[in-house]
Amino acid sequence: MTSTPAAPERTTRAVAPARIAPPRDTAPRRLSSFLTTHPRTRLGLLLTAPLFWLVVVYIVALLLLLVTAFWSVDSFTGEIITEWTLDNFITVVTGALYQTVTLRTVGVALLVTLIDVALALPIAFYMAKVASPRAQRILLIGVLMPLWASYLVKAYAWRSVLSQDGILEWLLAPLGLHTPGYGLTATVITLSYLWLPYVILPIYAGLERVPDSLLEASADLGGKTWRTLGSVVLPLIFPAIIAGTIFSFSLSLGDYITVNIVGGANQMLGNLVYTNVGAANNLPLAAAIAFIPIVIIFGYLAIVRRTGALESL
Repeated sequence: MTSTPAAPERTTRAVAPARIAPPRDTAPRRLSSFLTTHPRTRLGLLLTAPLFWLVVVYIVALLLLLVTAFWSVDSFTGEIITEWTLDNFITVVTGALYQTVTLRTVGVALLVTLIDVALALPIAFYMAKVASPRAQRILLIGVLMPLWASYLVKAYAWRSVLSQDGILEWLLAPLGLHTPGYGLTATVITLSYLWLPYVILPIYAGLERVPDSLLEASADLGGKTWRTLGSVVLPLIFPAIIAGTIFSFSLSLGDYITVNIVGGANQMLGNLVYTNVGAANNLPLAAAIAFIPIVIIFGYLAIVRRTGALESL
């Protein structure tokens, strides 16, 4: 018998792992490591640029404008006299014209805010809780579309609608009614239209955060529709409603273009500021008038803050 030769044994060699070079210690890498371990410093650097822009371009410019309220204008040369005086503030506080215009402006701003909230609540509720996802997207686009158009185009469009020969007069004439024409009513209508999206969006966002299970639980416990809305929904979306009112109230308070277009002979605080800066060439008095809406809006924010709504936003 012949024996077959044994197969040669295979020898395995251990392959040394490839050596990876350590990363180079560069300045960007050290900075990245430092920022990773110091989140507060990273946050501060991220906020530095926008805060610098806000402080320098907005706050400092506003303060410089308001400082001129303590100056005066030479009635003969029209030059600004940089001597400190309270004459402009005394004129604004005691003048019957400024008191009347202030009351008119606050009244218009409050009325516009109430109208926008009354319109925004059902629209936002339908968008958030009733409409299908596809209809919700369509409605959201519909709410945002007016914001893509120019402010002046929308204001002049309402001027055309409210004119004596406009489409509103044509629609109301068969009913024996007439268009309100130009005046405070037209101003309220136009401002309500302009700021309505700014009120709908915060309320819609607040309603989206309300769980549907709360509405179902209220229904299961016997709560009717209005009881559920008043006791469950409204307390939860109150901060969102306040956010919407801040937009509509402050924007209406400082508006001066709309009242020039559809307001007729009526004036608001913004018009007085614009007139004194331009035609009257009295910048110190214009700055003193500008103090009025600033004080009003800060007072409104102080009242809102006491309700706790701002902390819940």
